[in-house]
Formats: sequence, structure tokens, C-alpha cells
Amino acid sequence: CWLVFWSFALMATDLSPIAVLIDELKDEDTQMRLNSMRRLSTIALALGEERTRTELIPFLKDSLEEEEEILQVVAEELSKFVPLVGGPAHAHTLLPPLENLCMVEETVVREKAVETLQSLSKDHSPSQLEQFFCPMIKRLAAGDWFAARSSACGLFVCSYSRVSPQHQAALRQLFMQLCHDDTPMVRRAAASYLGKLAEASSIEHVRTELLPLFTYLAQDDQDTVRLLAADACVYLARVLPREEAIAEILPSIATAAKDRSWRVRSVLADKWSELQKAFGPEITKNDLVSILVRLMQDQEPEVRAQAAARVPDVGLELAGERPAVLSTLLPAISELCADMSPHVRTAIAAVISHAAPVLGKERTLDQLVPLLIRLLKDEAAEVRLNVIGKLDQVQQVIGVDAISSVLVPEVVALAEDNQWRVRLAVIDQMPLLAKTLGSDMFDSRLTPLVLAWLSDNVFAIREAATKCIRDLVTVFGFPWAKRIIVPNVVAMGQDKAYLKRLTTLFAINALSEVVDGDTIAKDLAPVLATLAKDTVANVRLNVSRTIEKLSPKCNAAAIALFKPVLDRLRADADVDVQYYAQHALALL
Repeated sequence: CWLVFWSFALMATDLSPIAVLIDELKDEDTQMRLNSMRRLSTIALALGEERTRTELIPFLKDSLEEEEEILQVVAEELSKFVPLVGGPAHAHTLLPPLENLCMVEETVVREKAVETLQSLSKDHSPSQLEQFFCPMIKRLAAGDWFAARSSACGLFVCSYSRVSPQHQAALRQLFMQLCHDDTPMVRRAAASYLGKLAEASSIEHVRTELLPLFTYLAQDDQDTVRLLAADACVYLARVLPREEAIAEILPSIATAAKDRSWRVRSVLADKWSELQKAFGPEITKNDLVSILVRLMQDQEPEVRAQAAARVPDVGLELAGERPAVLSTLLPAISELCADMSPHVRTAIAAVISHAAPVLGKERTLDQLVPLLIRLLKDEAAEVRLNVIGKLDQVQQVIGVDAISSVLVPEVVALAEDNQWRVRLAVIDQMPLLAKTLGSDMFDSRLTPLVLAWLSDNVFAIREAATKCIRDLVTVFGFPWAKRIIVPNVVAMGQDKAYLKRLTTLFAINALSEVVDGDTIAKDLAPVLATLAKDTVANVRLNVSRTIEKLSPKCNAAAIALFKPVLDRLRADADVDVQYYAQHALALL
């Protein structure tokens, strides 16, 4: 057994720590063997470059009857071995064990082995690639088992551009065979690398050899192959001259939009933005927009949702024509807002506000705002949540008057939504609404909501409300807080519910960054002195923490009021209260 032989050999050379690691490879415990494999670099370093090449690498090549997780670690560790085998000149010695790993059945192991080989190819000189790497690809491509042929597909691109034209021709011939392989998994792997190989090839070879392969794979019986061929459209559109891309690739895109498999149509929708960049503004306006509309009206909700997510990207290359192009999508967008699937409505709700800056004020008010109002009233909480979270883009376009008359009533309704996450999203929008509406309009419509959230049953809402108060003070200034917020916070300190009394302390904490010494002494110190006598230890504890937070802003009058309070809390029956009181007193 290799393990036994190697252990004795290492012991004989007085490398007992390494022998211990090798012994672990014989352990029945998987985790122990896994840890040993993760220390392969240590073993190689101790052995030296020559013994690593002549002993460790052959050992790894012949010791692949292991579990999936261990083989994956071996493939990963070998990516660090180039310096340990003597540098790039000997990088080819790492190929045999990785070639064997490319043949195993477990997909994750093969993928990691291919990833490592792609990385190691950079350390090979062109002559090494031709002498060692290309023959390995040929052996894998001719393998009896589909796993080897699938792995081979991932090794063409990394080596193709650095070998001679003769070897490039041989590689293209091998790749052609894999594209016509009888096994769908192999054709799928080939299709996934077709576009990248086209980028590395000359235009002539793309025209004569790779384009026919694309056409063949795009018509494959297996949808998993066709969807990867759809992915290759982006690469080919970038590589081919514009007229050829229009003639050869655009028809395939139109066909993919009508494919019988929803997965193919979904991939096309996902790649639409990249196709727009590849083809340019003219083709986008004349052809791709209509394809996107078709996908937005697809029979499958997954496709419609994927197409809806592309709305913010529509017409990015069209400059002045973008508003008109986006307007042509509004009927389809309107249908998505009333879609039967909550998943689709959630998707369009997340992006619909992006259209406002493009459409402008008039079109937004006439066409977009009604759709937003419909979504704000949607029965699905996620839909309402997504609209609320993106309202800032609409506010910047339609102005104060429209916001207050059209959207604020809907926001007020959502402020009492049964779903606390929706209420939380509304709170997050308050500072922005404050900047837009001004203090007078905000006080009349929204300030009561902010104060009500301080008494919400959900802690996350109460906590967010205190942070919202801090942000509002930044917008409106401290005089506003002293007039509106401080009296209400002081009143909450006398509430019978201890959670509300605790929220009072959190709100004072939020105000600590903007409050002045006079307000602390006159308005807040009496409240804290009362709460310091609270029957609930958690309230008394937070009094000390609040005083500590206020200490940098305290004037002499406030300090004189707080010291007796902290002295009393320092003698509290609760040890935690004592600790925080002592800490606050030291900082006061």
C-alpha cells in the first residue's frame, strides 16, 4: 500500500511530523483524512521540490479512491503547488492527478479540477501547453466516460490562444466532436464554453467553424443545451461584425424567445441587457425591445418576472430616444402590475420606479403613478415593500405638490399595514419625504405617524422610529425637535407600559447627538431621574447607559442633576444596574 510504504520512508528520513500526517490519510475518520489533505502544502514543503515531484504527485495520482469532499480538497490544494514542485518549468508534473480528477463522476470534483487546470495553464509556456496540456485535452476528449469529455470542454479556452495554429486547428476539431457528442451532458458543457472560445478565435474561424456549431446546438433536442447556446449569443454578437451578427444571431434570439422550454426563454430574458449592449441602439430599438415585450407577456411567470427585471436597462444605449422606447413598454408593464402571479408583481414593483427619471414628470404622473398606487395597494406584502423602498426616485421627478396629493395618502395607509416589514420600509422613507415636503407639510401629515411608531408592538419598528427621529432632526434642526419631539418623548416616560418607558430612553439616546446642555438639564434630566426609580431593572440599567451617551453634551447643571441619580443606581440591588451606573459616573 502506498500509504504504508510512504509512512516508513518518511520515518526513515527523520520526518516524523510528516509521517504523522500521512498516517492520518489511513484513518477511518473522514474529517481526519480531510484535514490531512488540507496540509498537503506542508508535506510538499517538507519533502522538497524533487521528492514532491517524484513521490507526492505520483502518490496523489494513484490515491483517488476517496470521498467526494476529500477529492475536491485535493484539486483545490494542487492549485498552490507550482512553487512547491520547482516553479513553472515543472508545472506540467501536476497534470496527471488533475487529469484523473477530471474523470470522476462527482460534478463538484470535476469542476474544481477543471478550475485548477485553467489556473495552472497560465504557468505553462506555449511549448509546455503543446507538449503536455493539449495531449491531456485530447485524452479527456476521447474518454469512454462522459465525465472526462465534459471536463475537456472547459480546457480549450485557457490554452487555445497560446498554442500554434496547427494545435489550434486540432483543438477546434476536438471541440467540434464534443459539440456533436451523443451524451447531452457533454454537449451542454461544450455549449457553455462555445462563446468564450469564439472570443479567443479569429473571425474567419468563428464564421466557418464555430457559427455552424452554435446553430446546431441552438436546435438541440435538450433544453439544457439550448439555453446555454442562448447564452453564447452574447459572445458571438460581440465578436462578429454588426451585419453578420444581425443576419446570423438575431434570428436565433427571436427563435429562442419562442422556444418550447420556459428555461430557454428565461435565460434569454436574463441576458437581454447584455444583448442590448452587444447589438447597439438601432437593433435594440427595432428588434430587441419587441422581443422583451414578448417575454414580458410570456405564459410562464418565471419568464415574465425575469423580463420585468430588465426594465431599468431598457434603452441605456439610446440616449434621447430612450423615453419614447420606454413608453412603448408601458402597456406591458401595466399588465405585469396586474399579473396573477405575486412573484411577477414583486419583480415589477422592485424596478418600476426606475422608469420615472427617464419618462419625466408629465409621463410619470399620467402613466406611472397610477401603476404605483395600484402596487401600493397590492395584497402581497413584498409588492408593497418593493414599491415603498424605491419611492425616492419618483419623488425627485414629480415634486412636492404631486407627492403630497397623490402618494402621501397611500404612504399614510401603509404606515398602519399589518405586515411590520412594510411599516419598516415606510419608516425608511421618512427622512427623504421630510426633505421633499418641508417641516410644515410633514408635521401635518406624517409626524403623528412617527410618534405612533414609538409605541408599536414590534421592537424593530420602535427601534427604527428612534433612528428616524435622529434623521428627522438632521433635516429639520434641533428647534423642531425641541418643539415637536421632546415633549412627546417626555410624556412617554410616564406611561404605564414598561416597553414604552424603555422606548423613551432609546429616543433620548437617538437625540443625544443633536441635543444641547440646557435641554438636557431642563427637559430630559427630570425624566431620567424619574425612570431611575423604575420598578423594572432593565429600565434603570438603560437610564445609566443613556446618561453615559448624553455625558459629552452635559453642562454643569445637568451633571449636578445626574450625579445623585447615578450614586443611587450604583447602590442598586441589581448587579448589572450597579455596573452601568459606575461606568457612567466615571465618564460624567
